[in-house]
Amino acid sequence: MRVHRSLDPLPEPMRGASAAIGNFDGVHLGHRHVIDLARIGAPLGVLTFEPHPREVFQPDAPPFRLMSPAAKASRLQKIGVDHLFELPFDAIRPLTAEAFMEDVIAGGLGLSHVVVGADFRFGARRAGDADTLREGGARLGFGVTVADLVDGPVGEVSSTAIRAALSEGRPRDAAAMLGHWHRIEGPVIHGEKRGRTLGWPTANMDLSGLHLPKLGVYAVLVDVLDGPHRGRHRGVASLGVRPMFGDNLPNLETFLFDFAGDLYGAPLSVALVEFLRPELAFDGVDALVARMEGDGREARAVLDAL
Repeated sequence: MRVHRSLDPLPEPMRGASAAIGNFDGVHLGHRHVIDLARIGAPLGVLTFEPHPREVFQPDAPPFRLMSPAAKASRLQKIGVDHLFELPFDAIRPLTAEAFMEDVIAGGLGLSHVVVGADFRFGARRAGDADTLREGGARLGFGVTVADLVDGPVGEVSSTAIRAALSEGRPRDAAAMLGHWHRIEGPVIHGEKRGRTLGWPTANMDLSGLHLPKLGVYAVLVDVLDGPHRGRHRGVASLGVRPMFGDNLPNLETFLFDFAGDLYGAPLSVALVEFLRPELAFDGVDALVARMEGDGREARAVLDAL
């Protein structure tokens, strides 16, 4: 998959893609529906923006993203996207709807067809809508498809509904809307190495900028994406602030079953499979370790049943 981050006109050999336009946070089933409608025989593209517009317009809002930009790009590549147009929102933001169609869709990227959701708005002050896009496409020479909203097994599919499911400790409901497990991706960072002294060494990951699922312990599937330990593993993870040990920023600490090795710096993708229990403060280390052992047994049973 080629990633394009410039507003400079694409060279002729890369023009002519059919692209879905949107933020696609989570790449859920509704997003997949929009993207699949762009599969019309031309190279498949996705046109999105960084930073996410909501981060620009609501800078003081709590973190809401289901995926980092890198995780989103990885998911889009897995579903067969040929071109990811990840354009700078600061440069796009002042463009009128007309300028966006002329200078970005037709002139800059040379798209042959675009697909948007029924609620799509674009241009300065969100002045453009699906009808604006249809009219512009007819005039500028690109096709337009408008996708209907999608319902899933647990109701309307939306990033908002997925965030609610995760906040309530319902990762399986979130997965039903996503079409895949909700994953937290990033490099393993150095922590306080407390788990190692307790016999439960964990891989620590930063959660900055991401929507926080319900704090607690989860059964997880873990993909080490690169390096000597690359592959699929199973484990149990604690997502939280470690209340026994003072005030801490939220992070994800994952224990991989039947694993030995150094994962510092390795890129991990941790899938939340089932919420086991909320985060707790224990009377002492012995009680904590006993509960961790019980969590491990429960997580193994959950993962064995998949």
